Amino acid sequence: MPMTRLPPSLLPIAAIFVLPALVLADGAGDATWRELSDVHLNVVPRTQEERARVAAIAAAPTDFSVPWPFEENSGGAQTVRARGTADAFSQPAANLTFAQELDFRVGNGMFRRLWVSAPASTLASDGLGPLYNARSCQRCHLKDGRGHPPEGPDDTAVSMVLRVSVPAPDPAALEHYIKGAHATVAEPTYGTQLQDFSLPGHAPEYRLAVEYEEVEVPLSGGEVATLRRPTYEAADLGYGPLAADAMLSPRIAPQMIGMGLLEAIPVEEILARADPDDADGDGISGRAQVVWSDVHDRPMLGRFGHKAGNPSVLEQTASAFAGDIGISNPIHRAGSGECTDLQTDCTAALDGSDPEQGGFEIDQVGLDLVEFYSRTLAVPARRDVGDPEVLRGREVFFETGCSSCHQPNHVTHRLDGDDPASFQLIWPYTDLLLHDMGPGLADNRPEGRADGREWRTAPLWGIGMTETVSGHTNFLHDGRARSLLEAVLWHGGEAQAARDAVMDLPPVDRAALIRYLESL
Repeated sequence: MPMTRLPPSLLPIAAIFVLPALVLADGAGDATWRELSDVHLNVVPRTQEERARVAAIAAAPTDFSVPWPFEENSGGAQTVRARGTADAFSQPAANLTFAQELDFRVGNGMFRRLWVSAPASTLASDGLGPLYNARSCQRCHLKDGRGHPPEGPDDTAVSMVLRVSVPAPDPAALEHYIKGAHATVAEPTYGTQLQDFSLPGHAPEYRLAVEYEEVEVPLSGGEVATLRRPTYEAADLGYGPLAADAMLSPRIAPQMIGMGLLEAIPVEEILARADPDDADGDGISGRAQVVWSDVHDRPMLGRFGHKAGNPSVLEQTASAFAGDIGISNPIHRAGSGECTDLQTDCTAALDGSDPEQGGFEIDQVGLDLVEFYSRTLAVPARRDVGDPEVLRGREVFFETGCSSCHQPNHVTHRLDGDDPASFQLIWPYTDLLLHDMGPGLADNRPEGRADGREWRTAPLWGIGMTETVSGHTNFLHDGRARSLLEAVLWHGGEAQAARDAVMDLPPVDRAALIRYLESL
């Protein structure tokens, strides 16, 4: 079926190199301005010849009757064979050197490390908590896959957290205020994240309780889908009531694959697709998240997390060690992790800081190894790219407008040295921008520039292997969707038109769309 209009995702990519730089105020009342750029990467500027190559190779073909060139290699040269086991997301990138693969293996060991309370004979593994959500990275990101909400009273919330914040009483007093951001601060008693586990002698902060309301959605062809609308409660609070204006946001652990490739997408390319005022009138108004980098001491583009709250894999890793496990590190230095000043027993508890590790519970070397592991987890190859139903589903994906936010492909920066993410054509299906997803998915908790209805476009690569890796099919930021179709039907706001188009599809085309998503 011919397309009447090319979506923005198919427009020539060459335009990304002529946009003006985005500048932001460093702080409230500060007259200094800086350019938003990829300071976390050792970028080799593209030549005019390379720009032309990028424009040619990244512009997706319009022939939907055949697979597109290189489409099966989702992670470029990092792509690995798709395994039919739970280890499918745990493979090293295919283009690692021998030395890099050794670092990957050591990083994997640290990712799986079970932390214990201090003091302990295993000095390099103590310092857990006192409050925590999990004892290891692997406990949240089991097999490097996707988390899920607790299913019933006997299930835990080990791969799900509640973020919490309150409006800032004095936005002008914030140390690193970024122009356009929502002014929020940590909840005074509970911090920025609620921990549901604790060491002996310390009360856990809460228990996650969730209830669902079943909602039927009629579809074309007489089909009916059933969605479940969640209600969350921070039950059994261990340190008194939350602030009256506390804002909570449930988050499941995201899958880990391809993070280094997402980190290497040029900021210019991402900003080129932002349209905050919907200047082109297509109803899609993606906005860039901008956050403060503690490593580089400046604003940077947010890329990681459900609302893109971290600018790099390193800072995402460091914040997870501190918030999820209670492990101090060179970026988050508190030995008591997420404990607040009002939790005096927690802040006074013995921590696992070690002079041999720079006075931290994990030092820069260990943090870098876990970061490298996280950056180089391979993306599995696409399956069934030439299947007729998959090809039709891909066409439906574009016709319904899904590709307007789930941008299929990107070309990463050329990077100095032997960085495995350098100059790769990748197919993550995300624009890494914030989009208003409507009231149905709203958490009503702003984060940085994201308001209470906005979420970062989730990458879709590997989504069809979720059940193989994680043993479930829970999707969206809180895992409420039990299938890919349910996930699509929860889309609203900027995605409402695409969602309605899917509802109105002939059942055979709707099935083809799901079949296509399962092939990613």
